[in-house]
Amino acid sequence: MISGIVRDFEPIIPLSVCGSDGKVYTQDAIVDTGFDGWLSLPPDLIAQLNLRWKRRGRAILGDGSECVFNIYEAIVVWDGDPLTIPVDEADSDPLIGMLLMEGYQLAVQVFEGGFVELSKVNTV
Repeated sequence: MISGIVRDFEPIIPLSVCGSDGKVYTQDAIVDTGFDGWLSLPPDLIAQLNLRWKRRGRAILGDGSECVFNIYEAIVVWDGDPLTIPVDEADSDPLIGMLLMEGYQLAVQVFEGGFVELSKVNTV
């Protein structure tokens, strides 16, 4: 299970990302159910981690405009296990998207200081 807290009415969980130097860096990230990707990180954090560039991507934003961005590769520690995922570069706080949460149940107590929990769903 992954646990976090609601801060400023945003569900926040800690996320550990491995830098190219092998060190694990932990950063708070916002759970964003409106983001259908894996993970987005700001350019300064991508540079600090020295992530490997993979390709360019395109997305349609909420306002209908199109955005072109860089996609990198990172190893994150997700629910205790290392996972290699694509990382979208975005000028925002780190965002955890729906693809990273696939197979998990999200529970959020929507009040300041409320609990955020991601639990693996066992499908048979």
